[in-house]
Amino acid sequence: MKIKLILFLLPFFVLAQNNQKKLSQQFKKEISVNYILHFPDGYQNSKQNWPLVVFLHGSGERGNDLSKVSIHGPLKYINEGNTLNSVILAPLCPEKEVWDNDVLYALIKNVVKKNNIDKSRIYLTGLSMGGYGTWNLALTHQELFAAVAPICGPIMFNFTEKAANLKDKPVWVFHGEKDSVVPITSSKSMVEAIKESGGNPKFTIYPDAGHDSWSIPYSDPGFYNWMFSQKLN
Repeated sequence: MKIKLILFLLPFFVLAQNNQKKLSQQFKKEISVNYILHFPDGYQNSKQNWPLVVFLHGSGERGNDLSKVSIHGPLKYINEGNTLNSVILAPLCPEKEVWDNDVLYALIKNVVKKNNIDKSRIYLTGLSMGGYGTWNLALTHQELFAAVAPICGPIMFNFTEKAANLKDKPVWVFHGEKDSVVPITSSKSMVEAIKESGGNPKFTIYPDAGHDSWSIPYSDPGFYNWMFSQKLN
């Protein structure tokens, strides 16, 4: 029996660092976030630790409708009758907001703490705005993830400056050549920056694809096989 837990507005505290004026003062802010946590077959009857896939949706799925996190990505793959032997965490970004590193980091740590998760096999992926969130979180908390897969994600000006943080990380980037929403130059610049830092990211370009360059990898068993084969040292 497949189990899917849906949790609404779960409050928790985010610990962040205030670096202004080189101060090390910590502050707390209370955050509420909606998310789906999907458990694979056999989870309840097993004492083993399971991989965790963190999926970040795009801007079109923002709001209060939690079902939208299943429109694309790993949950769609499962709902179409496929199997992933992994826990899947799919948070919902509020309307008019973008992915926040503090919120995501605290949420992942909370899920890992309360569930049977293999800390050496946590994976991060997202599309469009979720691709931005994937880059941002991975560049900041690279120690969490065994592999990272941003899809057609826009980047901030300082992302390439931090590319060395991912030089030893398995990274697979996807983008459509004809993307008119997020130009492919975003992904190309990050891939080149990681390579210049000594990394070896995979980069798949779909020559005929526009902004929707996520449908192919998220429906491909090979993508998930690559992901689950990665493990932190």
